[in-house]
Amino acid sequence: MFLLGFFLGLAIGIGFWVWQQIKLNRYLGRALQSLSCRYSKVDLPLMPRLWQKIVMVKQLRQDLQQSLQTYQDLLDFAPVGYLQVDEENQLLWCNQQAQEILYLQRWQPGQVRLLLELVRSYELDHLIEQTRDWQKPQTREWVFHPSCDNAAQMQTIKSLTLRASSLPLPQGQVGVFLENRQPLLDINQARDRSFSDLAHELRTPLTSIRLVVETLQNRLEPPFDRWVNRLMQEVDRLINLVQSWLELTQMEANPAIQLQTEAVEVRSLIACVWETLEPLAQKQNVSLSYSGPDNLWIKADQARIYQVFLNLLDNSIKYSSPQTTIHVQAKILSRENTHQGDPANRVLEINLIDSGVGFSQADLPHIFERFYRGDKARTHSPLQESNSIGTIVGNGLGLAIVWEIVLAHGGSIKAMNHPETGGAWMQLQLPEVMANSQSQDYS
Repeated sequence: MFLLGFFLGLAIGIGFWVWQQIKLNRYLGRALQSLSCRYSKVDLPLMPRLWQKIVMVKQLRQDLQQSLQTYQDLLDFAPVGYLQVDEENQLLWCNQQAQEILYLQRWQPGQVRLLLELVRSYELDHLIEQTRDWQKPQTREWVFHPSCDNAAQMQTIKSLTLRASSLPLPQGQVGVFLENRQPLLDINQARDRSFSDLAHELRTPLTSIRLVVETLQNRLEPPFDRWVNRLMQEVDRLINLVQSWLELTQMEANPAIQLQTEAVEVRSLIACVWETLEPLAQKQNVSLSYSGPDNLWIKADQARIYQVFLNLLDNSIKYSSPQTTIHVQAKILSRENTHQGDPANRVLEINLIDSGVGFSQADLPHIFERFYRGDKARTHSPLQESNSIGTIVGNGLGLAIVWEIVLAHGGSIKAMNHPETGGAWMQLQLPEVMANSQSQDYS
């Protein structure tokens, strides 16, 4: 009887276990129906298939974590800063460079805090919001003024010039790359100071050399005097170069240079510049054509604006083809959202177009950089540089000085190639238009 009861209980237990296994297999079967896998058609028991998928998920998760750690290590090693924020502008992660650039002393890896609590920078916040709203990469450069809780340490912290490049990410997140441009700017400033000191030291001996050459010019007869004349030309070139460098350095150090503003009539000024350059134009048989308002007055520094047109027209003459015309077109533009009848709200636009070789596309972004030498077509003048007109002609600094003078007047200038002539196209805009009369064409 005892054995019968034992085997009966065993049979009931086994039956219950089998029933439980059947129920479990049915449940797992329904759960696995939603999973697609390359092994789904293989005739495997349900439990091994489940364990196989669990192992695959664990391996995939491990691979993803390893890849994420690799990317973080790369970003930590990168020479630029990187930070990433979520849709609520909470800082999710940043590398070591970003912590140093932004002085993120209160942030620790793994923390999620509002970026505004850690970094007080309106420019950075605006860049992130703009990137998220427009869903396009953005770039911005500004001067960052770090903040610090330690008052004593604040005296040692300096402002930095930063350049940020942002990128929209999924789920409203934004990634930002940060570049500290301050070391490069410091190097450039140190270089400029060194060149300025050198230029100051060169002025006195060059002036002495010129006095000696002038004395020799009066004592030598042809054909020996031509060598002294050539020496005088080269000394003048060096003196002009030194003077131009000093002038450009002063302008860059003090953008708001003191301008002796007065009423300047544009047509008369351009005619005066052309009269100075006319001997050079006659060698190339190049003429000037002006079209625009007559009796057009602007408020400007006459000597500086004269310097601008002297350089621009000199370059146009040098690089124009023989027997062509340089076109100067002047017109008045009304600023947006202003009353057109108010002269103070109008802008003078002058387009200077020649029929020369123009600029290469690679050179256009660098036209106004000092000493930039681009495409060989516009590197060497077809004329002999025997003139000593002005202080900015033919020394590689002319367009850089033009840029600074125009900026000091609150204007703008850009270089292009004209679609019709194929030559250089300089577009100059200056504010402070004082008067305007009927349009007139003449040449």
